[in-house]
Amino acid sequence: MRLLQSDNDGNLSLTEFFESAIPNYAILSHRWGTDEVTFKDLTDGTSKSKAGGYSKIQFCEDQTRRDGLKYYWIDTCCIDKSSSAELSEAINSMFRWYQEAARCYVYLSDVSTRDQKASDACTWESAFRASQWFTRGWTLQELLAPRSVEFYSREGNILGNKRTLEQQIHEITGIPTTALRGNPLSQFDVNERFSWAKGRQTTRGEDKAYALFGIFDVQIPLLYGEGEVKAFLRLREAVDRPLKGKPYSNDWHSWQVAKVQANPALMTSRPAETPEIPPNPSTFIPFSRDADFVERGILDHIHQKCAVSGSRTALVGLGGVG
Repeated sequence: MRLLQSDNDGNLSLTEFFESAIPNYAILSHRWGTDEVTFKDLTDGTSKSKAGGYSKIQFCEDQTRRDGLKYYWIDTCCIDKSSSAELSEAINSMFRWYQEAARCYVYLSDVSTRDQKASDACTWESAFRASQWFTRGWTLQELLAPRSVEFYSREGNILGNKRTLEQQIHEITGIPTTALRGNPLSQFDVNERFSWAKGRQTTRGEDKAYALFGIFDVQIPLLYGEGEVKAFLRLREAVDRPLKGKPYSNDWHSWQVAKVQANPALMTSRPAETPEIPPNPSTFIPFSRDADFVERGILDHIHQKCAVSGSRTALVGLGGVG
């Protein structure tokens, strides 16, 4: 995990930390604009050329200092998105990173307190309720995961926190106040949690599903290009697998894809039970063993599994790794 900090001269730097040594840090939640500072901008030293994005970094830096913290994390520039492996790790870790942050600052670029007192809620509440931040896919976990969530206007004025604005947030999102207060998400029905994401948008269709990994405490590989429907089906399979206790059928998968493509509204309902399919007999391809292959017992394990009468055995792994 890379964290940002700046020296007394305002020079930004990134430091990488590993699990056992991550210090206390603040984290930013925001909507992406057209001139965000990227990881490459930071490493090239051109971050100040992105006025809008750099102003958010300055806001986060200033607020972090006020709260007595040294480090902070911003998704636009702390992840090297040119590395697919790093991006995958970051997305699968994102919920936990927000959950473990000492503070989460929500920067609302479409809520202004100019010429108003931030404490006078009646002057900005309508803009708060209409903020696009509540319509984005990724911000759902950024609202639920952290213990401390504070909301700020475009000018950097504090509007309140998750507790003081609890009723408004509940009315805007439909999320129960008990979930906003930090009750374990596993206590809420799967379909209810899916409903919290209804109507939220992401730039890439697959991210609508990927943004929910932490909400359901699952981790699955990222397959950009698979499309929104297949991404949701893989997510739903991962969510339902412990409940069904049955093997996943490729035939059922194909049927579900066609079904959801015809009616996307079905995504928020629980899929039907996997139909029973008669097992196919196990088959061994009659290759001789390579005497130089260090198999670590895996082939014996496979043979034992396949030797069971009527068994259906599948080997699942990442392509190209053997």
